[in-house]
Amino acid sequence: MKLHGNKNITQKSLYLAVALTFNSVMAVAEDVKTAEPKELEEVNVEAASDSAAGGYQATKTRVGKVLQDPHDVPQTITTLTHELMHDQQVGSLREALRNVSGLTFNAAEGGRSGDNMMLRGFYTFGDIYLDGVRDTAQYNRETFNLEQVEVLRGSAAMLFGRGQAGGVINQVSKTAKLTDANVISGSLGEYGYHQFTGDFNKKITDTAAIRLNLMDRSEKNYRNNPVNGDRPELDRNGIAVSFGAGIGTNNELFLNHVYTQTRDVPDYGVSFFNKRTIDRTVATGKIDDTVFYGGDKNFDDSDTNITTATFTHKFSKDAEWRTQLRSADYERAYWSKTPNANTVPAANYSIGGNPTREMDYETLNLQTDFSTKLDIAGMKHQVLTGLEYLKEDSFRHALRPHNLTTGLPYSGTPSAAEIIANGVFYKKGVLATTGTPVKFKADNYAFYVQDTIELIPKWDLLLGMRRDELRADYSSTTSPKLSYGENSYRTGLSWHQNEMSHYYVSFSDSFSPTADLYQLTVKPQPPETSKTLELGAKWLFNDGDLAFRTALYRSVKDWERNTDLESTAAILTKKRRTDGLEFELSGYVSENWEVFAGVAFMDAKILEVAENINATTGQITFADARFEGKRARNTPAATFNLWTTYAFMGNWKIGGGIEAKGERIGYVPSAASANNVYTNGQFDPNKLPGYARVDAMLEYDAKQWAVRLNVKSLLDKTYYDAIYDNGGFSVPANSRTAIVTTEFKFQGKY
Repeated sequence: MKLHGNKNITQKSLYLAVALTFNSVMAVAEDVKTAEPKELEEVNVEAASDSAAGGYQATKTRVGKVLQDPHDVPQTITTLTHELMHDQQVGSLREALRNVSGLTFNAAEGGRSGDNMMLRGFYTFGDIYLDGVRDTAQYNRETFNLEQVEVLRGSAAMLFGRGQAGGVINQVSKTAKLTDANVISGSLGEYGYHQFTGDFNKKITDTAAIRLNLMDRSEKNYRNNPVNGDRPELDRNGIAVSFGAGIGTNNELFLNHVYTQTRDVPDYGVSFFNKRTIDRTVATGKIDDTVFYGGDKNFDDSDTNITTATFTHKFSKDAEWRTQLRSADYERAYWSKTPNANTVPAANYSIGGNPTREMDYETLNLQTDFSTKLDIAGMKHQVLTGLEYLKEDSFRHALRPHNLTTGLPYSGTPSAAEIIANGVFYKKGVLATTGTPVKFKADNYAFYVQDTIELIPKWDLLLGMRRDELRADYSSTTSPKLSYGENSYRTGLSWHQNEMSHYYVSFSDSFSPTADLYQLTVKPQPPETSKTLELGAKWLFNDGDLAFRTALYRSVKDWERNTDLESTAAILTKKRRTDGLEFELSGYVSENWEVFAGVAFMDAKILEVAENINATTGQITFADARFEGKRARNTPAATFNLWTTYAFMGNWKIGGGIEAKGERIGYVPSAASANNVYTNGQFDPNKLPGYARVDAMLEYDAKQWAVRLNVKSLLDKTYYDAIYDNGGFSVPANSRTAIVTTEFKFQGKY
């Protein structure tokens, strides 16, 4: 599905078409239900939900490829439930992930944009998944169709294939269920905030249902361009349909499709000056956190279509075969303005840089898993084995600059003087005439097997191995092909002292080949690899209603890659390490008091500096040796998050929370000279100060309807929640924003 043209017409037409289709299906369903009854064989219907039963504590996850309790997994899992995101009035995946301790945000840039986070000090842009299937395209994700978000921390290549050291972010979609349930919500807030969502589920037969989710969200913020008054803007829409047949039977089929559209005005924040965020007067005016360098002509447009078929056959209660087939198409084009440290914005868009891109990324993914329980040699085994195939086809290129005065494209690359005199703008669909488009086609194959063995009662040993093979063709003249294979391993030893306590030690690794995520080197370099060793404990209290976990870990990454897809110096560091300690609490402290909290301490250091190959001479070059032992970028020493609510007087609920992060730094660790980050002989890179954001909520829930007030950034303090990791600029978060939401919940025919 490719949608272009007038946004409002497209949006309304799409909503109307889906609504008419949904009503048609309902009409057919009603005809089927009123037709002459036929005798059917007995069907055994069981619970089919992969998500939590309710509240802030998750009780089910499939992040390990099989449905299990997170309490039993010998690795750290943080789960953001639907109820948590609902109470916080979360709209985007990025906003939801504020609840994950040890996670920070990178400011987008021309080479890597969209959702871009750091976890345990390592990138996650290659580790985002949707229902266990790779979803690594560069775009901004929404939560309207998510049941929960699961973060599996640590290296995870044995389960998911190539990836980073920080962990995996898995989005769990809403699916059709065997009930009639409908929820409509509308929200209004400051800075033009509005959101409409609809969640409509219809039971068609005893084992079939259909579900429709809709979303329309728009918001701006306090920052504005002093020349034209324009503000950054998010304008997003989505439609998701899920049809389920044989739900809860031995043969279960789900057909899901989700479409999301963004029409944003992107924001790249403000520059650093003298190693700090800007707040100063220059010859052309004042530059501070309120100054926005873009305008309404800037755009970040994406159209994402993801279609998934999932079939599960249960041979018995302990053995099942599950297969997922997905086709996805990610289209995106953007033109952004980067800030300037010395000059305020200009009306003709001549001040600041101009990152542009048009891209189309298509994938076809097939996963099939078989899991079973059996007894061998007097020991109990839980066996998982599977195959995966991923086909990728990608295109990206820069856009062509246009003369703002004449409206015509420049004949070539315009000079700085031409841009200042005549201005500049870009159009979606008009590609640059200079440079070479970056294309690749790749075939990925994988086989994996894992066994969890009960050695003796209460003691389990997990052993897993995966083999990945990658074959790719690129448009690069220096690295036109890639043929790569790698083994990945996962192991863990667990002691289940009783049902309420689990102690474990685990090891896992991951890898990314030279061209993974398609930053190519002049000559093939060793693959990026990482290893994670974790010692952890998980406890359940209050009859299982309150979960507490802690983990002590060490993650080491070799040959760390650059996120900038156009960088010829693809190696950032030769060896880097994060040592960390985490605590997390989720669930009911009492019948009316619920909490979700986490704290993470991280010591992230460069152990060996980068080695790269000079694109001209072919010689090996080294980063400045003074980087060795220095703190890693965008990795604060500590982060803290807390969200808690209390129900009272039957229908009322009050809540609030804190998100806090320590100081973060930005610099280029692969630079041959570190002079620009040293002051009087002391390491002094660009810094973002630590911050603490406070949110609050008050809700009245009458079961059939509810009204909720959310106030975000209650103290109205200026803080910067994202840094461009090279240290050039940072993005201020929005100021205090009040949002009022009304919900209506009902059942019945359509």
